[in-house]
Amino acid sequence: MEAALIEHRDARGVVTLTMNRPANFNALSEEMLAALQAALDQLAQDESVRVVVLAASGKAFCPGHNLKEMIATPQLAYYQKLFAQCSRMMLAIQKLPVPVIARVQGIATAAGCQLVAQCDLAVASTEARFAVSGVNFGLFCSTPSVPLLRNVPAKQAMEMLVTGDFISAEQAVARGLVNRAVAPELLDAEVEKLVASILDKPRAAIAMGKAVFYAQREMGIEAAYQLAGQAMAVNMMDGCAQEGVTAFTEKRAPAWKPQGL
Repeated sequence: MEAALIEHRDARGVVTLTMNRPANFNALSEEMLAALQAALDQLAQDESVRVVVLAASGKAFCPGHNLKEMIATPQLAYYQKLFAQCSRMMLAIQKLPVPVIARVQGIATAAGCQLVAQCDLAVASTEARFAVSGVNFGLFCSTPSVPLLRNVPAKQAMEMLVTGDFISAEQAVARGLVNRAVAPELLDAEVEKLVASILDKPRAAIAMGKAVFYAQREMGIEAAYQLAGQAMAVNMMDGCAQEGVTAFTEKRAPAWKPQGL
């Protein structure tokens, strides 16, 4: 059997992680969660990585947890362990020092929709659809609601959670769940546009900025400004910022160090 997760990296430091269980629509089984966690943990230690693209094989992006696997072990301790495992993996995406882009070619429901919301950026095919549909089975999508509410306005998020209804890729763009929606044949090119723009920037600045972006989101405004101001001061002392500002004042293109380090 092929690996649950296929990793490909190019010479630029772009790593594509492709969920590879199309027969079960790339459900977040224990196997898939473990594979994603292991890959993310390894990438977090690799300073040659610049961007991560999270993709999926087959027609669906991800339908959420493997319900057959879940119902086979109806024990509270098992469910607590499973959801804790999933939460750790989701947080690993946020803690990764490089941007993670979801490449969504098909449906993303429940924890699959959560996965899209948890990624830093998302590009979807116009054939993709999104839902937090656990309520249809008597299971309110509480953990998917965490990143959903941090992407989508509260009343729109609540409507998705209490109805379980699908929204289109275009609606997902309008609500802030994904950045862009394009025709299926343009999906890879649109992802590449984001990748190329990120690669043009210094890795150190993006890593620092991503960490502060998520930390300040959870704070009150005064604490957020204090954290962000300190971060910018430290960032300004970094060689990439010194070179960037100098290049701007000298009206030339910046000469970044290799990998932006």
